[in-house]
Amino acid sequence: MSTAAATAPIGGGARANTQSGIVIPEGYTLHTENNSHILISSKDEAFLNPVQEFNRDLSVACIRVWSEMINMEKEAKWNQAQERRARRTTTDATEGKEIKKVKGASQNWCQDALFAVPCLLTDTFGLVDDVCGSSLSAAQAEGHDTRVTGTLQTAEGFTKNKEYRPYKFVLLEALSATGLRSIRYAKEIPLVRFVIANDLSESATAAMRRNVDLNGLAPSPETGEGKVRVNEGDACALMYNHRTEKTRVDAVDLDPYGTAAPFLDAAVQAVNDGGLLCVTCTDLAVLATTNYFEKCFSNYGGIPVKAEYCHEAALRLVLNTISTSAGRYGRYIEPLLALSVDFYVRLFVRVHCGPVEVKKAASNTSMYYICSGCQSFSAQKLGRTIEKINEHTGAKNYQFKTQVGPPVPSECPDCGFPLHVSGPMWSGPLHNTEFVSKVLEHVEGNLDKYGTSARMRGMLTVAKEELHTPFYFTPAKVAGFFHCTTPSLEDVASALLNAGSDVSRSHACPGSLKTNASRTDIYDVFRCWVRKHPVKMDKISNTSPAAQLLAKEPRAEADFTKHPKSVTQSSKVKLVRYQQNPLPNWGPGSKASGIKRKRTGEDNE
Repeated sequence: MSTAAATAPIGGGARANTQSGIVIPEGYTLHTENNSHILISSKDEAFLNPVQEFNRDLSVACIRVWSEMINMEKEAKWNQAQERRARRTTTDATEGKEIKKVKGASQNWCQDALFAVPCLLTDTFGLVDDVCGSSLSAAQAEGHDTRVTGTLQTAEGFTKNKEYRPYKFVLLEALSATGLRSIRYAKEIPLVRFVIANDLSESATAAMRRNVDLNGLAPSPETGEGKVRVNEGDACALMYNHRTEKTRVDAVDLDPYGTAAPFLDAAVQAVNDGGLLCVTCTDLAVLATTNYFEKCFSNYGGIPVKAEYCHEAALRLVLNTISTSAGRYGRYIEPLLALSVDFYVRLFVRVHCGPVEVKKAASNTSMYYICSGCQSFSAQKLGRTIEKINEHTGAKNYQFKTQVGPPVPSECPDCGFPLHVSGPMWSGPLHNTEFVSKVLEHVEGNLDKYGTSARMRGMLTVAKEELHTPFYFTPAKVAGFFHCTTPSLEDVASALLNAGSDVSRSHACPGSLKTNASRTDIYDVFRCWVRKHPVKMDKISNTSPAAQLLAKEPRAEADFTKHPKSVTQSSKVKLVRYQQNPLPNWGPGSKASGIKRKRTGEDNE
């Protein structure tokens, strides 16, 4: 299978691509991913980075698994509602109660609890739903239907058969550029009802319409609507127009050129309860270093980290921005998968409604004190949640308290160097292990459908095993602080495991480890390692971090005997976990120049 093939007949007139049978006009290049094709103009009318194929493959897989998961949730609630109606109808018939008939209405839309489902009601049986009259959005209304699966008995003794039809969702891609991502969603995800593909650029929307037609997704003559619906306009304005309950969409995808921060406030309001928010940020020069910390604070409301685990800190900064944006509207987030990939971060987050969970957000937010010498860190949570269970009813009651601090003195307790403040950032889990397992299972069953399936398997396998604790470290970096030879990953992992700590790999950095052991415990392992592999002290300055770290004795002797859990599933199999250079001079790519949009009279006003 050719996943990303391009033919570029820039001159000499139009010619046909031999594999796809598509006629390529003069001045265009054909780009193919999976079974989707787009024509790229030599005029640079819209931005496309072929290196981001992994991002698009991963997005297709994650959104597909999420859609199946939310469909199962809605089906379970639908079945529960059917059972309740059946029991109520049977009880009424037994007690001799009459069921009133509905006149002049043969079909009503009903909504039970938090999910909507159409219930066909007929005058023949005179059924009345206790939840009728609730309103639905157009996207929700067309996403449900009924077929024959269960039987409901009425007072007259007749039966009414219904079946749940899979829920089809609406996805909004706010910044579509060439439309390749939206086209792939429409063609590769079975439960998509339609995709709204938006861009502010006139040249980009023209390219989208051309590519939508090329893939057979053009609007039908009967309805005038297609599976990919192109919109030209401001992304935030479009999402704000979808913020009311009746107009919300089920999923929002943000993949901007640079930061996604300006779009997050609108995005968290435009997505349905339990919906999916997909976010890409490519500004790691701001997120993953302190060179532009003032810009990071203005974009994300937090100070970044200057340490080897800066890419994980970047993920947590973005998650905190999404969490605080959602919290303003009584919503909270559930991170499903958050990955640091190459030159960007990609996050998949569910957005829920719930006032109690919103109050817990402070307990999942922390400031971090980072040592400027040995990069050890200490967390300062902003709040704490106390859970109390009622002995009689079993109900849970929550108390929310402020946190005592600071957790450390002004100097690092390990090496004596000054501490720098970073955050606030998300301190909860980065991934939902159950969700990651389902995505991995889907990928392994569809390896031929993704051009980057090998790397997807590797990244997802590591993410599945990853501990839900911040942050990772590399033995090579810590060994540099001690000026000693570097122990192997297996040696360090075995020593920590033998001491009773948990250990995993991290997806964000090759050769890294995550553990729930303290930084001091890690340093004790290296002090014991130094005993077996002595350090030449004559070249170490008395004021260096190494001198301070080596001056202390380990609190316990480390056991480097090989532990059976030191070799994880991801290290047993040769998996492509990290990106190999796909092209010369590859990276974020240059922004498309496109055709400049003419200013209208409204713009001037």
